[in-house]
Amino acid sequence: MKTPLARATLLVVFLSALLASFAHSAGNPWDELEPSRKQVIASLNTVELLRRYHYSKLLLDDARSRLIYQGYLKMLDPSRSYFIESDIKEFDRWQTRFDDLLKKGDLEPAFTLYKRYLDRASEQLDFILAELGKGIGAMDFSRDETLQTERKDAPWLKTRAERDDLWRRRLKDEVLRLRITGKDDQAIEEQLTKRYRNQLTRLAQTRAEDIFQTYINAFTGSYDPHTNYLSPDNAETFDINMSLSLEGIGAVLQSDNDFVKIVRLVPAGPADKSKQLAPADRIIGVAQGNGEMVDVVGWRLDEVVKLIRGRKGSKVRLEVIPASNAPNDKTSKVVVIIREAVKLEEQAAKKSLLHLTRQGRPYTLGVIDIPAFYLDFKALRAGREDYRSTTRDVKRLLDELKQDKIDGVVIDLRNNGGGSLQEATELSGLFIRQGAVVLVSNSNGQIDPLFAESDGEQAYYSGPLTVLVNRLSASASEIFAAAMQDYHRALVLGGQTFGKGTVQSIQPLNHGELKLTLAKFYRVSGQSTQLRGVIPDISYPTLIDTKEIGESSLPQAMPWDSLNYPSKNSSIPANPFTPYLYELQKRHDQRVAANADFVFTRERLALNQRLMQQTEVSLNETRRRAFQQSIEAEQLALENTRRKAKGEEPLQSLSEEEGDNGLQVEAEKPKPEKDAWLVESGQILLDWLDLSHSALASH
Repeated sequence: MKTPLARATLLVVFLSALLASFAHSAGNPWDELEPSRKQVIASLNTVELLRRYHYSKLLLDDARSRLIYQGYLKMLDPSRSYFIESDIKEFDRWQTRFDDLLKKGDLEPAFTLYKRYLDRASEQLDFILAELGKGIGAMDFSRDETLQTERKDAPWLKTRAERDDLWRRRLKDEVLRLRITGKDDQAIEEQLTKRYRNQLTRLAQTRAEDIFQTYINAFTGSYDPHTNYLSPDNAETFDINMSLSLEGIGAVLQSDNDFVKIVRLVPAGPADKSKQLAPADRIIGVAQGNGEMVDVVGWRLDEVVKLIRGRKGSKVRLEVIPASNAPNDKTSKVVVIIREAVKLEEQAAKKSLLHLTRQGRPYTLGVIDIPAFYLDFKALRAGREDYRSTTRDVKRLLDELKQDKIDGVVIDLRNNGGGSLQEATELSGLFIRQGAVVLVSNSNGQIDPLFAESDGEQAYYSGPLTVLVNRLSASASEIFAAAMQDYHRALVLGGQTFGKGTVQSIQPLNHGELKLTLAKFYRVSGQSTQLRGVIPDISYPTLIDTKEIGESSLPQAMPWDSLNYPSKNSSIPANPFTPYLYELQKRHDQRVAANADFVFTRERLALNQRLMQQTEVSLNETRRRAFQQSIEAEQLALENTRRKAKGEEPLQSLSEEEGDNGLQVEAEKPKPEKDAWLVESGQILLDWLDLSHSALASH
């Protein structure tokens, strides 16, 4: 017997199907969409700018046409669940022609392909709504069915019947996920019906500009992931593709199939200070204040951004799937963030003291946390002598640390996404006497070295130094860390960095803008920071998945290479660390073998990697719940083992970790002695002092 909601849903679905049938008979709202003259000219301008100025000087030929074609299909149908084999066979006639079409300004095939996607998506949404109209009670969750969750390389579905069966299974999967979170069937029907009706509405609102932007970005994306077309709306209102920085919560976002994924948190931003969001978390809902949660699954990135942005001081609620979940676990939590602008003072470098004891002797190390490379250009241009910059602040902090009679310094660049190249170069000058810090290779083949200069005969700080990095240390952070490593000035510790070693510039078009890769960064060793980033001298385990976050996770990322540049510099000393690296690594391994935080990270990483191998989920409710419970029990056991080793109270459930019901709490930064990665970096620095002093004494 159907519930009143089910009957109402059935009526809505019937009316939707009736309207859809009428729309199909009268022509879809997107049938008349055609490229404009401005778009044709913009496409021709883009072709010419890429030909003349892109760093790689790549040919627009049949091989690139295939890349454009595959990239366009992936943008439209990343999970191969809309198009069927006959569609692809029809489209294949264009796969080596997009180069010629672009050179002529012919956009018609791109529009034809996109409109076919709209047809197929509309058909599938009608199908899903009809299935929901039958009621969740009509679904059989006792059958031993499975769903393939990783379909990016799956064969194209042969028939509509196969496609319908895939979507039927997907619907069962969504219902199961929501049941496991505790929602009843009535609430689930309401949520999913609203989700798919909204998606159907957004399809009908597709504009020619949406088609043009997607296609041109498939074209530019065949060169590298940072060369992007910005539509007039995006270029005018906010630069999503340039930095994705959202004034209000402080997060860097990107599209991830039907989800919007957090790439990184802006240091000192509201999201970062809340300590409740993390890289690779996926946003599935947005609510204003205490208002209704809007389901944003399947929405475009710019639409989600508009919901998240808002007035300073206002509250936004985000429903997110945490990255810490098992790969196929879509259970979510709600986080409350108060929107505010990120202040320069909060991103400024800060110092702290790390107190360690070695063989009964106390040591004091200075820790300088640099969240970003900043320079107050406005104050500098105004001629103010007290303008703020990373280098000026770090210099002042070093003076203060010298007063504390420190034994060494740890520069903490974890999560530092970069910023001012000038500051990365000048900061290097505090730690080396002089020399090139980075080489900038331009598209015309010219190589420009950027130099650091010390104020005196010696570096401003010449004492023991380590630099701590992770996967979210990017761009300017990588340049500084690489310089410290290449000049043998510091031991670099932590995780492999992001690997963004390219430079972009905005080029105006007659219609929108083009963000174009014009140059590439190289280390003084001649090696690029592109793709590989900086490899630490001693590596720490990390829970950040390099397949999800980092340059190597991006399609068509430019390759790593090296320059034959005469960068041998008499000021670069022999590497003092080389004779001791084996012993440093050995001592590190012995220490962290039983360190609770390191053990937890290694074992949780192993669990995640094991779960990543599973590309199917059960649609049998009993088995699904049992599997979910087993994974949660394993995660809880790992967490409680860590807590027990650290003398902390165990948790009864993983939900206890989330804090005050998802409310924003501005967590205080823990003391350095509580940060296992900082402590280990300090211990390695003391190992180096011990070994080098012993070597000197033996001579």
